[in-house]
Amino acid sequence: MIAPATPALAGSFTGASFESAISELPGGLPSWWLERKRAAYGSFAELPLPSRTDESWRFSNVSGVKLDGFMPPGAAGSGLTIADQGLTTKPTLVFANNRLHSSAGLAPDLVARGVVVTSLSEALRKHPDVLRAHFMAQPQRLGSAKFAALHTAFVGEGAFIHVPSGVEVPEPIVVVHSALGAGAAVFPHTLVIAEENSKVTVVDCFVSADETPQFACGANDIYAGHGSRVNYVGLQSWSGDTQSFQLNSTVVRRDARVQSLNLHLGGRQSRHESMSQLQAPGAFSEMLALTVAKGTQEFDQRTLQVHQAPNTKSDLLYKNALFDTARTIFSGLIIVDQDAQKTDAYQSNRNLMLSEDAEANSLPGLEIQANDVRCTHGATTSRIDPEQEFYLFSRGIPRARAHELLIFGFFEEVLNRLESEELHAALRSLIQSRFE
Repeated sequence: MIAPATPALAGSFTGASFESAISELPGGLPSWWLERKRAAYGSFAELPLPSRTDESWRFSNVSGVKLDGFMPPGAAGSGLTIADQGLTTKPTLVFANNRLHSSAGLAPDLVARGVVVTSLSEALRKHPDVLRAHFMAQPQRLGSAKFAALHTAFVGEGAFIHVPSGVEVPEPIVVVHSALGAGAAVFPHTLVIAEENSKVTVVDCFVSADETPQFACGANDIYAGHGSRVNYVGLQSWSGDTQSFQLNSTVVRRDARVQSLNLHLGGRQSRHESMSQLQAPGAFSEMLALTVAKGTQEFDQRTLQVHQAPNTKSDLLYKNALFDTARTIFSGLIIVDQDAQKTDAYQSNRNLMLSEDAEANSLPGLEIQANDVRCTHGATTSRIDPEQEFYLFSRGIPRARAHELLIFGFFEEVLNRLESEELHAALRSLIQSRFE
């Protein structure tokens, strides 16, 4: 039996609501999956909510973290429309209100070579061992253990992407996670397993189908096997009144390369945690993010680069543009284990302030136990250069348009790291929509 959680710790996610969610799962699921979910709910019920004294929540508006008034919603209607994300590649999987809404088949040659893109529930039936080995396999180390447990307990559907050894997927695999309805609580998940010497690009789109208060508690797991290459892009445009948690975990093996870029646009209060573990020589992780913070939005970004083997490299660049009274928090840590000699790690957070009332907080850090490494970190906060601003004004460009051009110039350093012109254009289009 699951011990009941106090209302203060569980909010609307009570033991009764958990049992209801369990009862709605499809039949035939493995017993270990249900046991893991019950154990996770027990952890969620016992763990405290974040407090102002928690170092991992420093500068966060912890009083704004609410669990009341949200519930997993019913299925979205067949007439659900998903906003265009500016991509020419059509979604392979679309999830709406925690259920698979639609799917498109892979190219026959990819199916013949063993590529699998399917839902979690289908993977539990057909690929249980692979899923069990990689689903939420890494411990949470950035402060949101309670929300990771909540996600594990309530997640019903998500994307399962498995690319066998030596296979290259030429087109991006696009996954859409959508929430519809006031008070909807959604738990998106994407699991990517790229086996040895494979290559894949995955685009996760997180969208609200209406402008109502919602709750999103998502996660992803990326595993890059020896010599593989994974490009991951996350496009977050939840409604302006959504409370969002996104917990990302990446494992990079020998001579593998992972590039992840997360674009943050939506949400009232959004916390994004990203951990990358470099576990074998030659591993490389590139961690990128762009944020446009407007109104009273808060974006809380926590990162961890863990070098566990010699001759590994990581490169982190997070850029934020802040308007109005918006707030951002960046807290990043590079850890170099004792045996991780010849580590090359870089971490930078840069903030562009477009308002006197906006607030940017940066906490970069290092924890080095090896003696032959190159690690640098830093943070900058600045305003628009008056000379650049005057140059544009003097040519008849209105203030709003001038600021837009300068912001794109600020963001271009990150956007130019994308190899795909399609993704570059899609991100520019989404950012552009924030200025309309």
